[in-house]
Amino acid sequence: MSDRHFAHWPPGHSRTLSAPQTNLYYNVEVSAARWPDKPYIQYYGTPITFAEFRDETERIAGWLEQVCKVKRGDRVLLYMQNSPQFVLAYYGILRANAVVVPVNPMNLTAELRHYVKDTGANVAIVAQDLYQQMAPLVGEGLEHILVAAYSDYIRHPTDLRLPDIVAAPRQPIAAPGVTLWSDALEQRLQPGPLTAGLDDLCVMPYTSGTTGHPKGCMHTHRGVMFSVAASMQWFNTNQDGVILAVLPFFHVTGMVGSMSGPLYHGCTIVLMTRWDREVAAECVQRYKVKTMQLIATMVVDLLANPRIAEYDFSSLHGIRGGGAAMPEAVAQKMKELIGVPYVEGYGMSETIGATHINPMHRPLKQCLGIPLYNVDARVVDPSDFHELPPGEVGEIIVHAPHVMQGYWNNPQASADTFVELDGQRFLRTGDLARTDEDGYFFMVDRLKRMINASGFKVWPAEVEALLYQHPAIQEACVIAAQDVKRGETVKAVVVLREAFRGKVSEQEIVDWAHQNMAAYKSPRIVQFVEALPKSSTGKLQWRELQEREKMMR
Repeated sequence: MSDRHFAHWPPGHSRTLSAPQTNLYYNVEVSAARWPDKPYIQYYGTPITFAEFRDETERIAGWLEQVCKVKRGDRVLLYMQNSPQFVLAYYGILRANAVVVPVNPMNLTAELRHYVKDTGANVAIVAQDLYQQMAPLVGEGLEHILVAAYSDYIRHPTDLRLPDIVAAPRQPIAAPGVTLWSDALEQRLQPGPLTAGLDDLCVMPYTSGTTGHPKGCMHTHRGVMFSVAASMQWFNTNQDGVILAVLPFFHVTGMVGSMSGPLYHGCTIVLMTRWDREVAAECVQRYKVKTMQLIATMVVDLLANPRIAEYDFSSLHGIRGGGAAMPEAVAQKMKELIGVPYVEGYGMSETIGATHINPMHRPLKQCLGIPLYNVDARVVDPSDFHELPPGEVGEIIVHAPHVMQGYWNNPQASADTFVELDGQRFLRTGDLARTDEDGYFFMVDRLKRMINASGFKVWPAEVEALLYQHPAIQEACVIAAQDVKRGETVKAVVVLREAFRGKVSEQEIVDWAHQNMAAYKSPRIVQFVEALPKSSTGKLQWRELQEREKMMR
């Protein structure tokens, strides 16, 4: 492993991290003891203190143990949007010594059936608006469903715009195996002792399932605790932090950076169930938010708000993100309008959070950052895994305390995703990157996301970043299109800014691109669309566009 990145290590930080050797739930007990009356969650004007949070997680754990007979190591599905109940259920499951299985709320019944079967879970905690998707699985493995209404936690009048699913009143549901969240709390059942150890499973997020069925990533309390401590320490987080929590909690970025990390440090999170650029801006100025995690598409939308200059962003210290490179033009506009830098990081479900983050004192644009404490990350030739010098493109491999144990019930996939080097087990990320002379990592693309145009290798992420410099382009996604002469050629699917719609042609974008980038990578085809497909975490779904293109051939 190279040590070049230590030249730009955060000032005053040690190069290694001694993570707490405790069960993740212990953070609830510590913060409740230290700051019992301080709000942990602000939910559209309703505060939930650390002491209230501890009390309700214990009641949920008691219900799981006494009513559902949940035992140590059992898996429990958690299927809802960001809400107080998501956080309470997450830690209630841990308090019952069980394993959290967070499920993407966009999944439907057929997809949920795989989670029930694969995990062997017989209990699911779901949101009221999603209940109908989970209900058919009672009797197909599921025995108990706990149903929560988001509106139960809107306890004070608010002038903040509520999503419809949050404003919806609690519905009575009378069906076998179903319990309402409010009824479970009212039983005030108490759990037994907290016995799950450091090396017991803690949480099992599932991969996106782009090939075959989704796979469960097995993470222990030890690994998750390391990820939480590392990401918070990197940003010098303290107990007076206020964090806008809008990235989905079922996904590891929001789960660690906006939920578990703030709990560990005693911070307050200002929680939003759905992204709303006006509500987000109002919350920043109302609650004096200091940091927030936003992906690039959210930043683009925030900056597109014509009232952006009316809000007070003076409390913000920075905006963090990852998942997709932030286009330089967008980052620059953010700095001009809001006055803070965008600090990018890199991680995946298999690492339960970040393995790389830009140092706060020297962040680079469109950069994954440098490896965190105790992380051995390399760019290697994927054919023989020898480490590549700066500038050469290869696959990122990672050895770190928070890398998963493997994939649940899938030993072959586990074997395929790890490689042993120098006596250590490395995770193959499938991501292509390069390093620079200072040890910073720069994403090039996914291992299989490459366009071969007349023998030239075109990396779509690079072309997308260049396209964002055009003033008319709000969003862009680059894919491969079939070409008789070139084999493959470059196609850009573009969303125009509202002010330019009907005023700029597709050919004008083609001509501009030809003038501003190398001919081999310049899009030969541009298609305007109203919106690009996105996942529930806000990432552009380039594979969906690529599949559509193949079907048109």
